[in-house]
Amino acid sequence: MKRLAYLFALAGLLGLTALVIHQGAADVAKVLRQAGWPLLLLLPLHALPLLLDAQGWRTLLHAALPGERVALPFLWWVAMVREAVNRLLPTASVGGELVGIRLARMRVGDTSAVAASIVTEVMVTMFTYYAFTVLGVLGLLAATEGTRYGWAIIAGLALSLAGPIVFALVLHHGAIFARLGGLARKVFGDQFGALGDGAHLDLRIRSLVRRRRVLLTAMCWQLAGLVLGTAEVWFALRLLGHEATLAQSLFIEALTQAARQMAFFVPAGLGVQEAAVLMLGQILGIHPEIALSLALVKRAREILFGVPALLSWQWLEMRRWKRNGGARGIAP
Repeated sequence: MKRLAYLFALAGLLGLTALVIHQGAADVAKVLRQAGWPLLLLLPLHALPLLLDAQGWRTLLHAALPGERVALPFLWWVAMVREAVNRLLPTASVGGELVGIRLARMRVGDTSAVAASIVTEVMVTMFTYYAFTVLGVLGLLAATEGTRYGWAIIAGLALSLAGPIVFALVLHHGAIFARLGGLARKVFGDQFGALGDGAHLDLRIRSLVRRRRVLLTAMCWQLAGLVLGTAEVWFALRLLGHEATLAQSLFIEALTQAARQMAFFVPAGLGVQEAAVLMLGQILGIHPEIALSLALVKRAREILFGVPALLSWQWLEMRRWKRNGGARGIAP
């Protein structure tokens, strides 16, 4: 499986290189130089959407653990690590969620409640991205005064809605972890014992899925974070020399996210994200070198924001490893 992930990553990297060469590396570099250091402001700007996303997770976690409160700054940091794992490491799309369970155990003793909140959050996220994509399509229709592209995407959205609905029904009525106990042990590894038996985890998940007001609140927090993230695209395009509207920025961000979700098997969405931004830019009449510069800026922001999060996680794991190793060393 890892070999396949590396193969997809290599293919994506080659595709990205081909895009840069095709569009003209010198032209792209010129656009980036003209934008200059203000592009670094995208780093703190990205922290705000993640804060809202962490609040959405916090809503679900508190619903799973009545009477217990988990500090938002801690969950914010965990959300940063989760995003960095999913976007920068050659793992499946659930890699960040598994790391999130491990890190949340540092503050929350009930691991099954943490796992239930994250599994439920995955379901909420599917519907949130769907709603965000619909907003993006509406942004396209507003920006282009209704072209065939928008209605073609709407038709695709209608067909893709089946995925989130089926997943929600499985969580609501099924017993996925009880029936797939062996697979769950492979996925969660040594953490599965802390989750309790599969039937217990299914029960915690069903309890959360049935609380519609909690789900809606979490979805609103997530959607607010995604909409706020549109400001990154708007700000970057302005710096790169294109007078983008908010509707255009919303369309680019939403459809780019949708493309990455569909190409989950490509590590970090290498090549996929860049090709999507180029295509969407062409629809909106953005010069190819500016569109590719935007894609590279988004990629650079992911790296500059995500690498420190990954390093902080590894530093923490090293401290825990040393502490546990020292404890074993003095044990009789």
